[in-house]
Amino acid sequence: MEFEVLVRLKDEVLDPEGRAIKETFERQGITGVSGVEVSKRYLITIDKSANEASAMIENIAAAYLANPVSQSFEIRSVKP
Repeated sequence: MEFEVLVRLKDEVLDPEGRAIKETFERQGITGVSGVEVSKRYLITIDKSANEASAMIENIAAAYLANPVSQSFEIRSVKP
């Protein structure tokens, strides 16, 4: 199974990189952008049964990809 894991900062955490990108847009005359959020996207393939793969990707995301203090993650199945 292939999974997509999206890791992003929690809403209450400031995103200085996103803010810098937004400010660059404004300096370049790009208007109408109300916010920029920087995130990381992982594509992970697991060769196990659906149940085992789902449990495994949840553990991987929580333990290794996202910092629980400042980040949240979202998992979706890309390919069966």
